[in-house]
Amino acid sequence: MVDRGASALSLPDDWPAHPDPILALNRMGSFDWDLDTGLFHMDAQAHEVFDLRPDEYDGYPTSLAIRVPTAEGHRLDALVSQAIKDGSENYGTYFRLRCRDGALRWTHTQGYIRRDETGRPRRIVGIVRDATQELGELESRREQAAQDEARRRQTNVVQLTTAALAHARTVDDVIDVLKDTHGLTHLGAASLVFGLVEAGRIRLIAEGPEGSFVPGTRVTRIDEPYPMSEVVRTLSPRFIETPEEFAERYPVLWPHITDLDITAAAYLPLIAEARPIGAMGLLYNDRHGFSSEDRNVLIALGSSIAQSLQRAMFYEQEKDLATGLQQAMLPRSIPSVPGADVAVRYRSGSLGRDIGGDWYDLIPLPGGTPSGGGRVGAVIGDVQGHDTHAAAVMGQLRIVLRAYAAEGHTPAAVMARASVFLHELDTDRFATCLYAEADLATGVVQVVRAGHIDPLIRRPDGSCRRIPVAGGLPLGLSAEFGALDYPVATLELDPGHTLLLCTDGLVEQPGADLDDGMRTLVALIETGPHDVRDLADRLIDVAAERGGDDDVALLLLRRRGLDAPRSGGRLQQHVAPGDPEALIEARHMIRAAVGAWGARERCDEVELVADELITNALMHTEGSAIVTLRVLTGGDRRLRVEVEDASSALPRRREAGESGVSGRGLLLVDLLADVWGVEARGGGKCVWCEFVVGKRS
Repeated sequence: MVDRGASALSLPDDWPAHPDPILALNRMGSFDWDLDTGLFHMDAQAHEVFDLRPDEYDGYPTSLAIRVPTAEGHRLDALVSQAIKDGSENYGTYFRLRCRDGALRWTHTQGYIRRDETGRPRRIVGIVRDATQELGELESRREQAAQDEARRRQTNVVQLTTAALAHARTVDDVIDVLKDTHGLTHLGAASLVFGLVEAGRIRLIAEGPEGSFVPGTRVTRIDEPYPMSEVVRTLSPRFIETPEEFAERYPVLWPHITDLDITAAAYLPLIAEARPIGAMGLLYNDRHGFSSEDRNVLIALGSSIAQSLQRAMFYEQEKDLATGLQQAMLPRSIPSVPGADVAVRYRSGSLGRDIGGDWYDLIPLPGGTPSGGGRVGAVIGDVQGHDTHAAAVMGQLRIVLRAYAAEGHTPAAVMARASVFLHELDTDRFATCLYAEADLATGVVQVVRAGHIDPLIRRPDGSCRRIPVAGGLPLGLSAEFGALDYPVATLELDPGHTLLLCTDGLVEQPGADLDDGMRTLVALIETGPHDVRDLADRLIDVAAERGGDDDVALLLLRRRGLDAPRSGGRLQQHVAPGDPEALIEARHMIRAAVGAWGARERCDEVELVADELITNALMHTEGSAIVTLRVLTGGDRRLRVEVEDASSALPRRREAGESGVSGRGLLLVDLLADVWGVEARGGGKCVWCEFVVGKRS
């Protein structure tokens, strides 16, 4: 060993006169490497850095191999050779050396390459120093940074999972979030098991991946020796850090999951309001142990999942309750109607208890005949709001409207009475509604609209059109503002035509005008199936695909073609005094019915006679009149007009003066009708007349 002081080589001219004290103060040793002779001179401090005694070193770099591992020596040689070859003036690097006790420690070296005038390298001078503390601190900082990054990633996973769970409405949604590859799998879990507590048992509702299901664990008791049962029983998580621990603690389960190569597992109780509602297991195949941070993250994650799961369970319970309530309020069944094909559909578009007040109904009315066709009232409506109160109001309103219609009131009276009922009900809700009274024998349909969208009619060739109907205020509002006079529109529904009634959930779309929505619906109906049931399915499917929070109620009524001669039809309308619109509507009803019953040639006569009888009843009784039009069966096919009022005073025929305008009514009836008469009806009377419209075949 030749130390620096005994070196026969002289140091560079610019080397400090006394470098040793300076280097020693900085715990550095110096070296001087003569590239011509190959001697590598080191001072005493450098010997200490390499952990060598003077008698253990002969001055040649190869002797340092006892301290520098082979791989590190090759790396140092390559570094120095490259620096010399590149023409570099200096180099520096960290390397490891093995101390006398066999321990490895980090060392740093830095060399300065001296060249002659030709650029040939002649010597390298430099320093070596113990870098254990420096790299230890650096490594510690790196480890801390890695831990911080891992913690950040885990926290980010928790945040992302919690954010995703915030949108989960059902238990299935919660499971989908947990099994999402961008969710818990970022924590390194290879397999997931998830169960709910039900009646003292745990029912497995999710497991993954495919093929990881353990037979016999679909439903397990809480007292069984399974990890999920244990965490539910103790309300504490279980962290299993080795396969040996898993096999020892759960010998019943372990043999069934050995194929999954599980190295660790975490089982978490899902606790809400201090009671267990489920349990979750995360199984890993590349983890060995859990740090305190890992455990805290997983426990926090379990708490977030438990809250989302409880919210989802409450939502499903509320949804079931709301759906059950609404279904109970809707008709249990739709009666078969002679002469018509009927289809009804309902779709709930709302969430949780936010159900709507949409409803439909089909009401059998008196006066129909099995052979000629029935009389029915078709109802579609929508109570304001989306909650259970709206559904409750809808149920009450549907019942009273059905009762009013079944009592035989006219469509306008049915709507007015329903509005008064809703106004007097203990609620601030209003409702839109459309009531159509159809005589399927004649095809005459009387329509009353209370703030609702218009009906549509589809022809046998598929073409469809919106039917504009004059309407009044919604139910409840019309009573509040004293506007109970609902106009009645009369339509003709020919054989093969379909009447379509719906709520606005089928028409309205976000950002679109109502008229645009109606045009879209018309186009959809025109391209839809011919059968009313298939068409109803198609329309409700489109509404489901479109989504939205509004409910949809739908009623389709298709009038069949009648093979038998039209007979036995019956129509009735109430005409109030001082209501010219009602008188006009009665005339329209009579003309449409007579034409539909195949007696168009006598249309003018029947309308004129009926108008005289109605006018007499309104003028001379100071009350309302009820006009009934029917076809009588028998030898001759006859059309009968009845006008009923509340006065018992009988009409009398009298001669009118030359300039008189009254006194001619009964003369006109006697002249135009084939037969007429008067009948007592309780506290009033009925004036009737009949017209022969053909022989029975």
